[in-house]
Amino acid sequence: MIKTEVESLWLFALASKCESLTPLNTIVFAFLFLLSCLILHIIFWVHPGGPAWGKHRWRKPTSSNSPPIPGPNGIPIIGSMDLMAGLAHHKIAAEAEACQAKRLMAFSLGQTRAVVTCNPDVAKEILNSSTFSDRPVKESAYNLMFNRSIGFAPYGVYWTALRKIAAAHLFCPKQIKASEQQRLEIANQVVEVFASNRRAHIRVRDVLKIASLNNMMCSVFGRKYDVGSVNSETEELRDLVEQGYHLLGLLNWSDHLSFIADFDIQKIRFRCSRIVPRVNRFVGRIIAEHKAGNGGEINRDFVDVLLSLHGADRLSDSDMIAVLWEMIFRGTDTVAVMIEWILARLVLHPDVQSKVHHELDKVIGRSRAVTESDITDMVYLTAVVKEVLRLHPPGPLLSWSRLSIRDSIVDGYHVPAGTTAMVNMWAIMRDPNIWADPLMFNPDRFLGQSPNTELSVLGSDLRIAPFGSGRRSCPGKTLGMSTVNFWVATLLHEFQFVSCAQTVDLSEELKLSCEMANPLVVRVRPRRCPI
Repeated sequence: MIKTEVESLWLFALASKCESLTPLNTIVFAFLFLLSCLILHIIFWVHPGGPAWGKHRWRKPTSSNSPPIPGPNGIPIIGSMDLMAGLAHHKIAAEAEACQAKRLMAFSLGQTRAVVTCNPDVAKEILNSSTFSDRPVKESAYNLMFNRSIGFAPYGVYWTALRKIAAAHLFCPKQIKASEQQRLEIANQVVEVFASNRRAHIRVRDVLKIASLNNMMCSVFGRKYDVGSVNSETEELRDLVEQGYHLLGLLNWSDHLSFIADFDIQKIRFRCSRIVPRVNRFVGRIIAEHKAGNGGEINRDFVDVLLSLHGADRLSDSDMIAVLWEMIFRGTDTVAVMIEWILARLVLHPDVQSKVHHELDKVIGRSRAVTESDITDMVYLTAVVKEVLRLHPPGPLLSWSRLSIRDSIVDGYHVPAGTTAMVNMWAIMRDPNIWADPLMFNPDRFLGQSPNTELSVLGSDLRIAPFGSGRRSCPGKTLGMSTVNFWVATLLHEFQFVSCAQTVDLSEELKLSCEMANPLVVRVRPRRCPI
């Protein structure tokens, strides 16, 4: 709905004083109205950060004692919306460099005020502050029911309860250990698929996404499927996840320009409305089966956990569907994306792959399979995974932004309530002031006497925090890393990976996660001796 701006009311007051509106008066009035709008928008636009920040300063001049946050002006009305199109992390990093505002930069996304940092110290201020504990309102997330799940639910009692339930029953060390056999079975299935296609070209993403989806289906729904076979249930869920990822990753202009919100120009609202009934039917059917005692082969999965809750912790069926849908949605893509980037780097750097093979042979040998307990002794493999995450984080802007719930001071600047805050982790992890030769792929930077040896990727050090930090960090990061390390070790223990092309294209495509623009295609050479 188009809102009446207070700045324009004087014109209507002037018009009301006219005894009659002659054609000439109408023309003059229309001209004055358009001229005033133009002048106001120019005034807003010239403010550092662009029109959204200029409008805020105009309406709340009391905060003008604080120095303005540096940033680009963008284009009148729409601001710097172009920064969020395509490879947004590249564009934002370049703009921050140009504005000399890497510590904190303001910019406008239409009517939305936004700040972004490319500095680990300022990132810590934002991510670990209770002020930035909410998510910005995103129409696609709301329409896909994520406003009732961990990712987008407002910070409060409901969100805290969901986080505790997930931490206690899905992502806790005890549950991760209990699901070890499940990850082993799926890893062996992936090995079988690769081995049966060793004379063919293998598009690894296709296999990895099926494996990752099956892994989450088993943990959340108690369903077991074979990676090498086609199943109507997994195919339907895979289609739902891919469509949801596409919609949630789109820059929705209606989120930032209220005067076009009613028109659904990009058809995002319409497409969400087509997906949600399918999700309700799919997840609702599985919940009904669990209630009837036909949950599947696994004794206790996450559906059983949610159904066992009582009292204030008990969720309605609609909330349960939203939570379960998000678990599948968020857990499917990231693992596959990370492993594809790791394999791409190892194919591109065969010397590094040889070192990993040497470590596997030294620690495990070739007469037995890898176990998850072996990973703690795989020092070089761990360094390789860290280095790939540094160069190719799955969420370069930490996927989803934060929203300030009250006025605050960040890096000496006043940031008003309702501001969207982003962290460009991709820029931080390639900053030459933090990392030596930041563009070079060098796992050795995390080995030996290097000061980076003890760095954790789980959020304790903001120099390398691909899963975020603080209240809104990824709740499944430990489970995700356990899965990635074990599956990569298993695949490299079984095979040598070689490229089908002259080189590996590391071009990026930013959706909800940052994927390889051209999927990795490889050939595999078995390397284990038969038992």
